[in-house]
Amino acid sequence: MQFELFINFDGNCREAVEFYAKVFKSEVKNLMTYGQSPADPNYPMAEEDNDRVCYSDVRIGDKNIMFSDFPSNSQFIAGNNINPTLSMSDKHEVERVFNELKYGGEVYMELQQTFFSELYGMLMDKYGVVWMIMYYLPD
Repeated sequence: MQFELFINFDGNCREAVEFYAKVFKSEVKNLMTYGQSPADPNYPMAEEDNDRVCYSDVRIGDKNIMFSDFPSNSQFIAGNNINPTLSMSDKHEVERVFNELKYGGEVYMELQQTFFSELYGMLMDKYGVVWMIMYYLPD
């Protein structure tokens, strides 16, 4: 199991990741805009979001920190824009953790296949923490 952080921004993600990469003597990796990501009819993107960052990451120490811009139709609240993210190589464990965390909380996205993971979901637990849970195959 890998524990990572996902930090969201309101349109200035590219600037932020370049800043963090410089500060931590690292480099920006995997930068993809919403315009470059595969279209999903269940989650259509506004034209104005094409240049916003859909995903990027920067290695800080021994951790991979992930970044993105919220789509323009989402509410950005500074301070609530950091999400713990669990990546697991066991699909049953992904399902177990997701189902236990969702008890008493609110599911934002049920576990499902996405273009970046065979199994991914997002939820807010009963304490107000928004988690991203995903399946991954280790390198």
